[in-house]
Amino acid sequence: MTEKITGGELVVRTLAALGVDRVFGVPGGQTLAITDAIIDHPGIEFVTARHEGAAAVMADAHGRLTGRPGVCLATTGPGATNLLTGVGGALRDSSPALI
Repeated sequence: MTEKITGGELVVRTLAALGVDRVFGVPGGQTLAITDAIIDHPGIEFVTARHEGAAAVMADAHGRLTGRPGVCLATTGPGATNLLTGVGGALRDSSPALI
């Protein structure tokens, strides 16, 4: 019998395979399946930020300091738009970040 997993679990397994140990973000409706799977995964910690822009900067800093991919998560629309400044900084400086 084949194992059935959710899309969120598949994302988290992929992140774990890439060496991700923390995800920074603001929980929201569109990302709850991923957030729930992160919380259930023993090797990845979800760090809640108060603003998506802060989550992007935290992921950038984490990547720079540890050498592991820094990851941030936001909802669609304004949540994703708020990531732009942090994403731009990470891209400009070639930080190991998945945003």
